Amino acid sequence: MDGGRPGWRACVLSGAVFAVCMAGTTLPTPLYPLYQGKFGFSELTVTVVYALYAFAVIGVLLLVGDASDAVGRRPVLLCGLGFAAVSAACFLSATGLGWLYAGRLLSGLSAGLFTGAATAYVMELAPEGGASRATFVATAANMGGLGCGPLLSGLLAEYAPWPLYLPFVTHLALVAASAAVLLRLAETVRERRPLRTVRPQRPALPPQVRAVFGPAATASFVGFALFGVFTSVSPAFLAESLGVDDHAVSGLIVALAFFSSTAGQLAVGRVGVRRSLPLGCAVLLAGLALLAGALRWDQMSLLIASALVGGVGQGLAFRGALADVAEASPERRRAAVISTLFVVAYTGISLPVIGVGLLTGPIGLEGAGLVFIACMAVLVVTAAVYLLRRPAPARV
Repeated sequence: MDGGRPGWRACVLSGAVFAVCMAGTTLPTPLYPLYQGKFGFSELTVTVVYALYAFAVIGVLLLVGDASDAVGRRPVLLCGLGFAAVSAACFLSATGLGWLYAGRLLSGLSAGLFTGAATAYVMELAPEGGASRATFVATAANMGGLGCGPLLSGLLAEYAPWPLYLPFVTHLALVAASAAVLLRLAETVRERRPLRTVRPQRPALPPQVRAVFGPAATASFVGFALFGVFTSVSPAFLAESLGVDDHAVSGLIVALAFFSSTAGQLAVGRVGVRRSLPLGCAVLLAGLALLAGALRWDQMSLLIASALVGGVGQGLAFRGALADVAEASPERRRAAVISTLFVVAYTGISLPVIGVGLLTGPIGLEGAGLVFIACMAVLVVTAAVYLLRRPAPARV
């Protein structure tokens, strides 16, 4: 854009709107034990409720992932805020399990609309020459928002009245304020087209990308799967195995994983893009090992360490994966290839989490967690070995 682009104030404000939306997607995390007590459902149901969000995100990415390129950033983001508001209303009205399913589905639709559009919007609102700082704003808004959700709801549920209502009332107020901010920001898409011109995007993988895509997608899958398990079953592990029913502690541990991911992504600048993916795989493996120790010996310290280490590994690996895939992709198909990577990543949030829920009944939460860790460890080691033998030629 030219020199008349809005400055850093607009960039940061758009990042704040991004963070508010993403916070809503993780807001219910510390509250699942309360819903289990209220509605009497199993741990498998918790994982299915959580995974429904990921399926909704994947659907939006595939069907209307490029809608903001056609109709503009602000209309798509306002629609995403609308879905976030209706999602909060579903949780406020919850009298049974169906309301939770609806709330998570709508939350996924909101996140799916925001993931690409908000990232592009933050970048476009930054002044000339501010691409690097704008990337930091978008990264911090995305992962920071995801971390703030469970932290906010955990604190409110533990120390304020109406634990199943006040977090969502608070989020509704933040969504309303975000909509007001968004209406005052400039539109950055100059040539807009009708919504009917938007077409579903098929996953795309040109031949020259395949060698790079395999390890990148594997590491992304494992990193997002680790986040999925943390956000869906860690509250149950804290309550059942460690005797910790403090919702603030539960929310804080989940938040640490997301905040650490932001730190890992920022560390790529020091580590280097080429080394970040194999190093991220190694750190992810360490995070999985710490989580296994936490499950095996019921240690809170190991659980916290696994959140910190696993989060850094996810951040390093995912930003490295994005850089490698983008570098190897033809320019005209780059967006489609990156969308395919996000589809794989969000599949990591859903399918392994449901698998953990299915295994919890017959072999218990500890056994299910250890099976999950073993499977993810095999995947991440395979990716790391491949990278060491055939390092991807990523360039900044």
